[in-house]
Amino acid sequence: MSAGNRQTRKKYWAVIPAAGVGRRMGVELPKQYLKLLGKTVLEHTIERLGKHPDICGIVVALSAEDTFWPELRVASAKNIHTVVGGEERCHSVLNALNYLDNDIAEKDDWVLVHDAARPCIRQDDLDRLISELKDYPQGGLLGLPVSDTVKRTDTSGNVVETVERNQLWRALTPQMFPLGALRNALQGAIDKGALVTDDASAMELSGSFPHMVEGHSDNIKITRPQDLKLAELYLSQQED
Repeated sequence: MSAGNRQTRKKYWAVIPAAGVGRRMGVELPKQYLKLLGKTVLEHTIERLGKHPDICGIVVALSAEDTFWPELRVASAKNIHTVVGGEERCHSVLNALNYLDNDIAEKDDWVLVHDAARPCIRQDDLDRLISELKDYPQGGLLGLPVSDTVKRTDTSGNVVETVERNQLWRALTPQMFPLGALRNALQGAIDKGALVTDDASAMELSGSFPHMVEGHSDNIKITRPQDLKLAELYLSQQED
């Protein structure tokens, strides 16, 4: 695709790191392929992102040994791209960004990185994230203010401190940043040996100040078996 044929309007791409094995679920099947209301968790996640009118394409980072993906109906969708993931989440995201940067997307296009195991993301949360960040070049992320009392313990589990919760947030996804800036930030973090667990951390290390956008509490991440039942409840209750 030549530069002259590209649209000048910034595009929005979604990246889903889905190369993990989900050991905390205690099952052989990776958690993104567990069934949830008749579909896999990953299918729900892709469909939620794919139906947003601003998102023009989705890149899914998969394990090189993944044998489940080809069986999904979404695997043949036109706007779905796949790349081989890496050892850690940050490597998978970087592989997806490198793919987009290879003459598919512009460096200042927006990228929304979303966990594969968050199938309950609401359309109005996506709307709010895009609306609040589209004119903020440092990007940002969905989050929730911490409402519980927070304790810090020592290695034996003994409480040593009550942490002031004002201005503390739980980080959620999607996390939305310009493609080029996030790619450089992730590569820089990895080069320094910092295997960041979310994309905002890489941007922070690069000197940026991501903006927090409040989301809904039902945007849960499925990490344990009981989370599937909760996700079923939330998906059944949501109207979007």
